[in-house]
Amino acid sequence: MYIEQLLVNRIDGLYQISSVEVGQHFYWQIGDFQVHAQVLITSWIVIVILLGLSITATRDLQMIPTGTQNFIEYIFEFIRDLTRTQMGEEEYRPWVPFIGTMFLFIFVSNWSGALLPWRIIQLPHGELAAPTNDINTTVALALPTSVAYFYAGLHKRGLSYFGKYIQPTPVLLPINILEDFTKPLSLSFRLFGNILADELVVAVLVSLVPLIVPVPMMLLGLFTSAIQALIFATPAAAYTGESMEGHH
Repeated sequence: MYIEQLLVNRIDGLYQISSVEVGQHFYWQIGDFQVHAQVLITSWIVIVILLGLSITATRDLQMIPTGTQNFIEYIFEFIRDLTRTQMGEEEYRPWVPFIGTMFLFIFVSNWSGALLPWRIIQLPHGELAAPTNDINTTVALALPTSVAYFYAGLHKRGLSYFGKYIQPTPVLLPINILEDFTKPLSLSFRLFGNILADELVVAVLVSLVPLIVPVPMMLLGLFTSAIQALIFATPAAAYTGESMEGHH
């Protein structure tokens, strides 16, 4: 009974996170639901950028890569090495697309907030910004990581996967269950908090000292935005690899 109540509380906590808001938002009414329109708009733009880059780079593949193809292959090798390091040589290959999609979406989303002039586009309420500065986006990215975590463990080990919850002693069962449900919370809050904080700092500096001081901060923001994508993708790969190993 205690465990069931614990699970219900955690799921309810994830649902309540979606109501967290900073500033005003522009909403679309879809059926009985209200969605953050500015997040959907910027997310679609990021997806279009990624699709356009992928199509351009793979349209005319060469044995000796040059230009865009060379750049894309470098990114692929980076993601492949990251996944292999966290999951091991035997298990990493099927998970490269998943980890790569997470990394690239977060990376381009973060940089779009710093590089694209979103504020030129006027909305009835709120303003356009990086998709990852909205808690709904980061939670939506963290939840598939948890699904992948459980799927990988069950696919690799079957029902014996659940034996890890009573290792090394059954007394730790509630703590081991709680650990799995805190992982998406950690991933989502870390990404959301860092991106939002970076944008708020730059916005305050621009309003106070609009000429010189904000430029170094914006350059630093580009660096930290790239690091945040890496910080999200690395634990996501590590958690999935961990579930297939059979130990923590």
